[in-house]
Amino acid sequence: MTVNQILSTKGKEVYSVLSTITVYDALKVMGEKNIGAILIIEDDVLKGVLSERDYARKIVLKDKSSKETFVHEIMENEVVTVKPSDNLDYCMELMSTKRIRHLPVSENDKIIGIISISDVVKAIIEMQKETIKHLDSYISQ
Repeated sequence: MTVNQILSTKGKEVYSVLSTITVYDALKVMGEKNIGAILIIEDDVLKGVLSERDYARKIVLKDKSSKETFVHEIMENEVVTVKPSDNLDYCMELMSTKRIRHLPVSENDKIIGIISISDVVKAIIEMQKETIKHLDSYISQ
């Protein structure tokens, strides 16, 4: 299974904010959209990603104020992306080795979606269920 197959099921909606807004305002958007990370896109260029983990570690644990800190101050600048044609094993390996939970999907230098660790895990479980079903029917014959 590929990233594109996940996006065709999940959808290709991309939420983003500017790096110049406050962390508080970015968190409000994340809450409204019920997402755990948001992309920072400016002039169609991916500049970074802000996650709930960034907020917890870089604001809460450092006694900073989310209403006084700007996104660019705490966002992750080095963002790992995947292509629609990448397979799920590759995505799992990336997420595991880089210790990240979200992968923006890039095609022709444009962000066309984002997948999360839960998207990948769900897809892998579905693939395994199908394999088990096929094996079970084969054995039962």
